[in-house]
Amino acid sequence: MSQGQHSQVDGDERYSTLLNNSNAVRAVTSAVEGTLGPKGLDVMLVGPRGEVVITNDGVTILDKMDVTHPAARLLIQVARAQQEKIGDGTTTATVLAGALVQEGVSRITRGVPASKVVEGLRQGIEKSMELLTKRVRLIDGLDDPLLERTVYVAGRERKDIVELIMQAARKAGITRLQDPSYSLADSIIALENAENEVFEGVLLRQRPIFARESKSYDNAKVLVLFDSLEPDEIDEEALTTEAGFAQYMDLRKLFASDLERLSELSVKLILLEKGIHPDAEQFCLDHGMMVVPRVSRADLRRVSDMTGATPLRRKALHKDSKELAVLLGDTPRVAYDEGIEKIRLSCGSQDKDRIVTVIVGASTSEVVGEAARIAGDAASALQAAVSGGVLPGGGTSELAVSYELERIREAQKGMEAFGMEAVSAALRKPMSQILLNAGYNPLEKMEEVRAAQIRADSDCMGIDCDSGRVVDYEELGVLDPAPVKLHGLRAAGEVAAAVLRIHHVIKMKEIGE
Repeated sequence: MSQGQHSQVDGDERYSTLLNNSNAVRAVTSAVEGTLGPKGLDVMLVGPRGEVVITNDGVTILDKMDVTHPAARLLIQVARAQQEKIGDGTTTATVLAGALVQEGVSRITRGVPASKVVEGLRQGIEKSMELLTKRVRLIDGLDDPLLERTVYVAGRERKDIVELIMQAARKAGITRLQDPSYSLADSIIALENAENEVFEGVLLRQRPIFARESKSYDNAKVLVLFDSLEPDEIDEEALTTEAGFAQYMDLRKLFASDLERLSELSVKLILLEKGIHPDAEQFCLDHGMMVVPRVSRADLRRVSDMTGATPLRRKALHKDSKELAVLLGDTPRVAYDEGIEKIRLSCGSQDKDRIVTVIVGASTSEVVGEAARIAGDAASALQAAVSGGVLPGGGTSELAVSYELERIREAQKGMEAFGMEAVSAALRKPMSQILLNAGYNPLEKMEEVRAAQIRADSDCMGIDCDSGRVVDYEELGVLDPAPVKLHGLRAAGEVAAAVLRIHHVIKMKEIGE
């Protein structure tokens, strides 16, 4: 074997872990990159028992993929982080992370130290974030046309869903939408055989115990219990003694008086995190109280926020009427909707930050599930745009930043410049993939776009995927929320840096060995 061949083998062995990780990342990226852009296609996911999901939602694809490779699982964390923080842009973030890894590996295998590439990558990401932030267009209220166009893109041009989300946003109000703790996407409920609707209030997923007997109540008092509606417990062994049995009977009497107190306070809706005692069931039926057990804590909190109820434990029911009255909530109307088999609690007209529930309906579970995912993306995009502004979409902003970063890289001293070069190249990947999915030659069309951006001194110039002509994306309404792009780029950079720094993978021993 010649000296050159020995060098080739040594190089392959030295980079074997890096190349293995890179190939795993590439495999995951290829699963979602074909869905990018208006001409992107769907992916069919097949389960172990033959169940099928057809979608082009990046986080759904990645979440349901059977992935065991540790580096590939790191990449999937990009999508999950993007979904949890922003709720949209998972596919672009994943594609960016994959491109950063590929470009970084290309430099490392040419002899650039990994530490230098990673440091340059970090510097490049920070500079790109700064350059993108300078380009942000802020939203001027909910009637800003840029906002509706942004939602239209995120809602995959589904006009019915866009109108639904815009209506919900107006009812929720801009103050609530700008609250980081509030998520409009969480208010979306998918229901088969239902009509699209924005309901001002809370829709409970559970049915009441007495569905047939339950009526609608106006100006109803609401009791919320993070507990069950049962008598206080007593140790079973104590029941065998006379004193213990006497205590048991006292507790039953106390429970009965608690129920009477609720009736006297005109409580008409009781929401429970846990179950209910049979005696309490009968009492509530006799006294016209609607009872809903096994309600999730998240829904209980939403009801409490809307009605002003204080979530209580069971022992709080022993309080006197005056003390208990101030802990109850109020709703203008509570009703069991037999059509959708759900309970509706309406908002009060005086509420400043109105709680809305977005009902997305369709004829089948598969169709309604996909429609709800699209609505969730649109809602998340709207909220992100309201909070952080918008940028031209379709990879145009990233393309403009990549060329600006390239000029900065030319003045950079040291081998970190190769890492910045990797970031510059990776930033072109979103537009390149969108053009490829549309059937165009990416290199040719990206040169046209770049020339148009220079001539117009604008980062809005991009390619119309139908005609292939250069157009102004801002005029066309192709916009993305700025926080989606910024968070996606940062998350992609963090994961890419982590993958590029791994020089060996070692299996850990089992616990207890």
